Amino acid sequence: LQVHTFRGPHWCEYCANFMWGLIAQGVRCSDCGLNVHKQCSKYVPNDCQPDLKRIKRVYCCDLTTLVKAHNTQRPMVVDSCIREIEARGLKSEGLYRVSGFTEHIEDVKMAFDRDGDKADISASIYPDINIIAGALKLYFRDLPIPVITYDTYSKFIEAAKISTPDERLEAIHEVLMLLPAAHYETLRYLMIHLKKVTLHEKDNFMNAENLGIVFGPTLMRPPEDSTLATLNDMRYQKLIVQILIENEDVLF
Repeated sequence: LQVHTFRGPHWCEYCANFMWGLIAQGVRCSDCGLNVHKQCSKYVPNDCQPDLKRIKRVYCCDLTTLVKAHNTQRPMVVDSCIREIEARGLKSEGLYRVSGFTEHIEDVKMAFDRDGDKADISASIYPDINIIAGALKLYFRDLPIPVITYDTYSKFIEAAKISTPDERLEAIHEVLMLLPAAHYETLRYLMIHLKKVTLHEKDNFMNAENLGIVFGPTLMRPPEDSTLATLNDMRYQKLIVQILIENEDVLF
């Protein structure tokens, strides 16, 4: 638990009373985001199993927090979307590249936030598979810490710059080992899925390189928000995802 200064009025999530003061009003758990009075923090168990009732939403919630709260290996939104896409969308032309309607994607997001794993994303409600693909991409973009974490970002970019393919693969594998468990597992699961997408390239026209273009900036963002860094790194972001897809069986 770290002392935290809250902007705007804040209530303690243990005793539900107001946190007074302008600075350092309370403490926040860096793992699960729990906000409590300093004196209440004594009563909060520090094994940090975030309470599901506390975590109101699925999108924009820290990946590790979400899987701890749901007691799953990966976010169920990832499982649900991938299951749906593999059931009816693998041959869909331009899968992940073609955009679905923004309003419909927002509807899917709201359904997950409201109903969790009971959200209905079936063909009867969303016949256009691009909406489900869009909702999955949005989930990754909305993460406070990207799937490829800020901490490992520069190490991945450095690995991508290695010119010898075998050494590059080895370097990428080493950086993968540094990812937190929930991030690693989510990435592994997604890459197995994207590999399946590439097996239907003659129908969907999506190979590993095309998917790298789509998923590079979705899965990794530079720690400091500089446009220049982003532009310079784009081809390496694409390359990392491309290599992860092509070598998922070796890397994970």
